Amino acid sequence: MRIGPYRFHFYSREPSEPPHIHVRRDVHEAKFWLEPVSLASNLGYNQTELNRIESHVKDHCQKLMDAYTEFHG
Repeated sequence: MRIGPYRFHFYSREPSEPPHIHVRRDVHEAKFWLEPVSLASNLGYNQTELNRIESHVKDHCQKLMDAYTEFHG
């Protein structure tokens, strides 16, 4: 999924972790847990962008959870 400059994705080699999403823009990347939505890690985003990204994750949480479950089983 893409929203503006952000690419929302997950990696195939992380099935043992709780449901989460990675959000990338340029060299920055953040990881958000999906249940409940919360920041797991951040590499380079400032707080303003993290707030914006978290809002997108919350707005699309069900869609992201469905995609995560479909991919990881």
